[in-house]
Amino acid sequence: MNLQSTLGGITYNFQNLKEVMAKANEEKSGDRLAGVAAETVQERIAAKAVVSEILLSDIRNNPLIPIEQDEVSQIIEGDLNEKIYGEIKNWSVAELREYILSNDVGDRELKRISKGLSSEMIAATAKIMSNLDLVHAANKMEILSTCNITIGQKGTISSRLQPNHPTDNIDGMIAALKDGLSYGIGDAVIGINPVDDSVESVKRLLHATNDFINDWKIPTQNCVLAHVTTQMKAIEQGAPADMIFQSIAGTEAANRSFGISAELIAEARQLALKQGTGTGPQVMYFETGQGSELSAEAHFGIDQMTLESRNYGFARHFDPFIVNTVVGFIGPEYLYNNKQVIRAGLEDHFMGKMHGIPMGVDICYTNHIKADQNDIEDLGVLLSAAGVNFIIATPMGDDCMLNYQSMSYHDVATLLNTFGKTPAPEFLKWLEKMGIYENGCLSAYAGDPTLFTR
Repeated sequence: MNLQSTLGGITYNFQNLKEVMAKANEEKSGDRLAGVAAETVQERIAAKAVVSEILLSDIRNNPLIPIEQDEVSQIIEGDLNEKIYGEIKNWSVAELREYILSNDVGDRELKRISKGLSSEMIAATAKIMSNLDLVHAANKMEILSTCNITIGQKGTISSRLQPNHPTDNIDGMIAALKDGLSYGIGDAVIGINPVDDSVESVKRLLHATNDFINDWKIPTQNCVLAHVTTQMKAIEQGAPADMIFQSIAGTEAANRSFGISAELIAEARQLALKQGTGTGPQVMYFETGQGSELSAEAHFGIDQMTLESRNYGFARHFDPFIVNTVVGFIGPEYLYNNKQVIRAGLEDHFMGKMHGIPMGVDICYTNHIKADQNDIEDLGVLLSAAGVNFIIATPMGDDCMLNYQSMSYHDVATLLNTFGKTPAPEFLKWLEKMGIYENGCLSAYAGDPTLFTR
């Protein structure tokens, strides 16, 4: 494996795969914080040149974290399709990129080849792709998933309706829920981040959303985003949960800092299949975000983009209904400005789809990051072009509980209209029945929550 490149008369030597992978990354404040980023633009270009020539077999034969030391590595390695890997193992990363972008290669071929790719191979490929490459490649893939309804069809963008409330007040949450539904939001999930993570609070929120869904016969799913163990206890006590949620990370150590393991996630999935209210077969919801492993001091000198890809390898193992990256939520320590947030969002979406998982994005930023609403609207446009499975939406784009800025209900509606897309088919039929949609577009009644008081 060659780890040397000469540019402009200067020779750049990289010590190992971990170093060259990190330095080939686009500029990220998290990589600088971790001390793994390229020192100059020239060094970054040299690293990309080296990565482009590395063989896929070199990546597999030089694990960034050995399987003996990490269960995420074990899962990624164990899930690899040996037959497909054998067909492509002598490809360089550049050859894999060319294959993905080829006009002769479509959805079926990409889904097949993805089964022979490790998370690190997918990350390496993304490192030598432009933003437009990431948009074009991701848009080729149609990733369907089914819980109570099926989402991900070409020509659709689904959405998570996030009616959070700073005191978990049911009336306040229901008001935000009605508002979102009146804009056609909520086919991916009605998902609440609770302030109170207790079992009783989670049960109360699950019952409230389930009752509203049943009363109005809404074809969607509910979920309360408490810790997985809290949700499991609530379900065991009879709470109606269509899915189980958990934030995940790209290393075993980072997952343990979240209080989870692969064994626990497998147990939760079995519980959801047996006692949850979702019809399945997909009943899990995972959330990720570049930089979480660094926050947990469990990154092992690996760059945050590669670790994010490992998230998707871990998620793939549990056949999720939805996965999303919360792309600008962690803060400027990891993604400093609008350029870094936009790049990370496109990387994450592409890498998720190349793992064959139904990938969404919380297009967002915190108030201390160098970004604004125009920047996330830009990312919303790019992800819509890239065929994103779903987007998270909050009232007026301002989450009053988590104190961050996201896409609003009307932002998502505007993206659908601009790109000529619709919500998922089953949800669209319900919206038409309610008079919220007409002829594939929002009707004159859209945005009127009093529809749900008649």
